[in-house]
Amino acid sequence: MKQKTALISVYNKEGITDFAKELVFLGWKIISSGGTAKHLSDAGILVTDVAEITGMPAILSHRVVTLHPKIHGGLLALNTLEHLAELEKYSIPYIDLVCCDLYPLEEEIAKHTPSASGTSPYVGGGREGVLEKTDIGGPTMLRSGAKGGRIVICDSVDRTKVLEWLKNGEPDREEFLNNLAAKAEAMISRYCAISAEYHSAGKYKNIFGKKVLECAYGENAYQAPVSLYRIHGGGKDPLAIINWQLVAGSPLSYNNICDVDRMMQTMTHIGAGFEKNFGKIPYIAIGAKHGNACGAGISQERFLREFPQEPLLEAIRKMLLGDLRAIFGGSVMLNFNVDEKIAEELIHKYAGENRRLLDIVAAPSFSAEAIEILSRKKGKCRLLANPAILKAGLSSLDDSKRFRYVRGGFMEQPNYTFVPKIDPLLISPLAGGEDANDVLADVILAWAVGCTSNSNTITLTKDGQLLGNGVGQQDRVGAAKLAIFRADEASEFKAQQEKNVVPKADLNGAVAYSDSFFPFPDAPEVLINRGIKTIFATSGSVNDDKIIELCKQKGVNLIMLPDAEARGFYQH
Repeated sequence: MKQKTALISVYNKEGITDFAKELVFLGWKIISSGGTAKHLSDAGILVTDVAEITGMPAILSHRVVTLHPKIHGGLLALNTLEHLAELEKYSIPYIDLVCCDLYPLEEEIAKHTPSASGTSPYVGGGREGVLEKTDIGGPTMLRSGAKGGRIVICDSVDRTKVLEWLKNGEPDREEFLNNLAAKAEAMISRYCAISAEYHSAGKYKNIFGKKVLECAYGENAYQAPVSLYRIHGGGKDPLAIINWQLVAGSPLSYNNICDVDRMMQTMTHIGAGFEKNFGKIPYIAIGAKHGNACGAGISQERFLREFPQEPLLEAIRKMLLGDLRAIFGGSVMLNFNVDEKIAEELIHKYAGENRRLLDIVAAPSFSAEAIEILSRKKGKCRLLANPAILKAGLSSLDDSKRFRYVRGGFMEQPNYTFVPKIDPLLISPLAGGEDANDVLADVILAWAVGCTSNSNTITLTKDGQLLGNGVGQQDRVGAAKLAIFRADEASEFKAQQEKNVVPKADLNGAVAYSDSFFPFPDAPEVLINRGIKTIFATSGSVNDDKIIELCKQKGVNLIMLPDAEARGFYQH
């Protein structure tokens, strides 16, 4: 049997010696060049230098080493009598495997990323370094190997897989080689796209991803098929969708994935807001419907002093009471572990004789008893676990670029990462005897929920609880009225269940957040007339002075930050 040949040329030498030794043990011949050849030779591995095959040393400051017909001919030749005869005629070895990584172009470009001031990195001394770290020979060898149907290794994690495959007799050879080739082509495509983006100063942009999940259908049944793709490096984010473990229930649907993503935004914004303003993160429970929070609750310090054994239950009860009707069939996310007691609360509290049906419960972990309690027939309740959501705060905000398809193209923008720092002194003079920090906690909760809900939004909170979320409205008055309506509806529904007198929601002393400025005083007046005592909004309206004067006259706290800094629009 003819001895097989492997061409190995890597920038990162870690682990390459072990790989080469295994190939030699299997009877393979090794070809290499430059630093890789020396590294393998120093390890006692017999290596044939590329220069011995090409008859030429590396030239042009090592810019041309493997770009030669005697290398690429060995990678591109077909296993036919005609091609094999031609290889023999010109003394070209048939190369069966190419293992190659690329110069760290992306890392070099990262050294010259745009600064916050907007200074362009695409001019000056950085370009020379980028050009020197732009690999030509590596991508060319990989593409030649892919086209030639060779074993192509562009990722170090595949070396072990290839060795095992060789030892097992090369099962499903065509599919195995095709998958390796596809990976190499994708990696090189992205590599070239990064270079294009850099040299065009961002004029050219590409999105690369790998399919990690296939859903039965999309938002609606007729929208099929649907796939989740992981962007390059996306798996390194602890809170990436693919890092949530499905511990019970059916596979995630398109809508499930969107809900989890939206709830993570709300959860991390609440955590970040409290961490920035209070230096610690409370226990948080979020209930959502169609991505928007319909209930949210936090456990506050004063409650912990009164009921130190039940801070988790406090957060859940507040979340459920935000809207007992909407939470039915909804999704829940918690930043604390779920045991039997927590599971019972989620399913039975305020549910009367019935069992509350939930579509998703996401938390750091679940006990075996909790899984049994929360599970539904046919896997209708998906239980998702990820320890990274435990007390997630400032460092857990998603800071990756966000993309959105529009007809004929897509848009890119920075993520939603603004977190306000609010001075309690802005609250205490008008707080009506309430503790300024308790009011501030409600401000942060209202902001975090409102700025991660579909705009336009006005959000109402009180005592660490979401009371009403008026999302997706075309005007501020409508958003204010909807928030109040939802608070009243939630209160009425609870009263009906408990067979009590039907009251309106108690909004006296509540906090209102508006995700942008008020164009007129009419919306603040609607809020104030229902007892709201603190309003957090942005400035930028031609009528700011009128709104400030109205709040002064009514004895209402008005916290305003510039709209250019603090506007909270989300998911237009």
